[in-house]
Amino acid sequence: MANSLRREVLNLYKNLLFLGRDYPKGADYFKRRLKNVFLKNKDVKDPEKIKELIARGEFVMKELEALYFLRKYRAMKQRYYSDTKETN
Repeated sequence: MANSLRREVLNLYKNLLFLGRDYPKGADYFKRRLKNVFLKNKDVKDPEKIKELIARGEFVMKELEALYFLRKYRAMKQRYYSDTKETN
């Protein structure tokens, strides 16, 4: 059981680290914050608490993905749709 939770935590860390490359405040800022959060919770031994923390991390991953998709959508919208005030 402990090995599967450890594997989940490591995969979560790797995925968040990957997503942090495009973070608006910079990859270094995100990496520092991510490391601090994981180090803060490194002494947690209760499997239920670990599962809660993993669920919270997965929520953060989904929020980051939504942030990136929204940013991409806004950029595409600005490129391809002109402002209606300019044409009138």
